[in-house]
Amino acid sequence: MKKANVEARELAQYIHTFLDNYAPTQKTTSQHTLKSYNIALTLYIGFLSDVKSVSPENLSAGCFEQPVIEEWLTWLMKNRNCSPETCNLRLSSLRVFLKFLGSRDIKYLYLSNDATRIESRKTTKKNVQGMSREAVKALLAVPNPQTRTGKRDITFMVFLYGTAARLDELLDMKISQLHLNDQKPYAIIIGKGRKIRTLYLLPKAVAHVKSYLKEFHGNKPTPDDYVFYSRNTGKNGKLTQPAIAKMLKKHAKVAHEICGDVPLGLHAHQFRHAKASHWLEDGMNIVQISFLLGHSNIQTTMIYLDITTDAELKAMATLEDENDAKVSKKWKSNSKDLSSFCGLKVLAK
Repeated sequence: MKKANVEARELAQYIHTFLDNYAPTQKTTSQHTLKSYNIALTLYIGFLSDVKSVSPENLSAGCFEQPVIEEWLTWLMKNRNCSPETCNLRLSSLRVFLKFLGSRDIKYLYLSNDATRIESRKTTKKNVQGMSREAVKALLAVPNPQTRTGKRDITFMVFLYGTAARLDELLDMKISQLHLNDQKPYAIIIGKGRKIRTLYLLPKAVAHVKSYLKEFHGNKPTPDDYVFYSRNTGKNGKLTQPAIAKMLKKHAKVAHEICGDVPLGLHAHQFRHAKASHWLEDGMNIVQISFLLGHSNIQTTMIYLDITTDAELKAMATLEDENDAKVSKKWKSNSKDLSSFCGLKVLAK
């Protein structure tokens, strides 16, 4: 076997550095985003190896040029049946890596510039379907608060709806972020980009959370324990998204018999969307809604709630009334396989 050329070794090292060091320390702390970077690069390197017959001996900057990337996107759609949305996500992740690459060595800068000119795949807008107040009420009536699991489930849903927090924000929440005995009880939410916002809790939510904490954390909760933890890992391991998804669908099936508005395919984000919509219906200031949702600007909130021109005028009019997760393997340079050479796993075909 021929030895990898200098440029191939350099590119492989940059991939390793990007995934293992740069992305988790300089770009994001979101395990979902880090996983997205990993998957995109793994798929791309796999494509180079399997389709373009690129090996450690001939990996070069040319492998990351615009025509190759466009061919990769077509391959994702035809061979892996990826949706346009998924293709755009993979392209976005690859662009982040190429931008990093260009910042480290000017000779690679053109790759990032060319990648920005690649058109995104056309997508069909999918509006997030919220829930009616009756649907939320029906859901909250399903869990039995007299049982340990029921107490946890109803507390989680009350908190999810009452704060309109993102699912990962709630799962990441620790005991120290709860301030239930203040004159105005509140929770500190750490959102995207480590941005912090304060969400006040209504008496009903406070009562549920206090009851839950006594049952699951005892009289003296440890500040660094996760509020909602996994029974498998204990208080130092947070509850997982798949576990929440399973729980919500189970209760939705029962609640749907009570209220047909309850979606059978219920997911956590619908609580957030529903609460935001209900705040708007109640005449809450759109700026306040935007802040409570953790959005960077009002326009994001407008798009999020799918507010039309007429509704936008009505929403903006409320401003005038103030009465109210391990990224990749360690890099190894002596592998015959391109994916392993770049420190990546091989994804299933």
